[in-house]
Amino acid sequence: MTDATLNDDLRHELTALLDKAGIRAERGLITRLLQTSLSLGVENTDRLDLKIASAALQEMHQAFLLFQPFHHVPKVTVFGSARTAEDDPLYLQARDVASALADDGWMVVTGAGPGIMQAAAEGAGSKMSLGVSIRLPFEERANTIVAESTQVVSMKYFFTRKLMLIKESRGFICLPGGFGTMDEMFELLTLQQTGKAEPTPIVLLDAPKGTFWSGLRRFVDEYLTPAGVISPHDLDRVLITDSVEEAAASVTGFWSNYDSLRWVDDVLVLRLVHAPTDAEIESLNERFGHMCASGRIERTGPLDVERAAGDVVELPRLALNLEQRSVGQLYALIRAINDLPSAGGSSAG
Repeated sequence: MTDATLNDDLRHELTALLDKAGIRAERGLITRLLQTSLSLGVENTDRLDLKIASAALQEMHQAFLLFQPFHHVPKVTVFGSARTAEDDPLYLQARDVASALADDGWMVVTGAGPGIMQAAAEGAGSKMSLGVSIRLPFEERANTIVAESTQVVSMKYFFTRKLMLIKESRGFICLPGGFGTMDEMFELLTLQQTGKAEPTPIVLLDAPKGTFWSGLRRFVDEYLTPAGVISPHDLDRVLITDSVEEAAASVTGFWSNYDSLRWVDDVLVLRLVHAPTDAEIESLNERFGHMCASGRIERTGPLDVERAAGDVVELPRLALNLEQRSVGQLYALIRAINDLPSAGGSSAG
């Protein structure tokens, strides 16, 4: 059911309903939600499908409310096994990296379960933790840190849970785990590879001298890349390390000079904190000019569409016509931007 198929009476009733509810902002999107709900009824949608749609929307609403007060606080999501014991070196790694990031002002998002999730929540502390739990018939239970907190939401569906574990975060740290952890880690890589998510730091953190993630790297290098099913630079997006300090620095350093990006037609605009010098831009072209489908990496002001939206127009910018096959190298370009002398520091990642 679209707006064009609504009869005048129903269209007026929807408008009156919005007025009665006091809804003034984003009325078009709210109307679309109502129209979709009505369509499900008009089209005699199966009861099970209705239950899925209803529960998914309710869960997302609850999660939006949980995250809303912390919208401007940077967040990092920690993934890992629910079965990791408290005396496992991986447990200590998760606790320590979460503690380091919380001390630096980052909130830590977890799946609210035991194991690595509990370790990260312990490290961050209850005030700096957000939990998105899953209701399962066995194994997983809310950890003690989250169970005593109001900063947690419970989900029925994995897909809504995973959406909220990823949507709000500006960094991700994955510790060894099973199918669930692998699913979460590969979803992150898929979103980055396909451009469905903006670049964010992804760290694969192992136990001291551990070989879990280096084994994954060998599998990728020996099987996936030679088979041509991924690009050679696709795994350049991640940092594999056994150092808590390096993991935390990789997350925070990614945002030291790089701020955000926006596609405007075929032009990729990178928004920075510090304006690069002409010599630095020339150096970037020498190192990364091959990533351009045409032209060069150039300094630019806010484009018209950015000005119209008031999209961080005060920040300096670089623009390039990115060759799509070079998207995997975008992380290397961002790290180089963070390492520019004009930025005054190192990306550490």
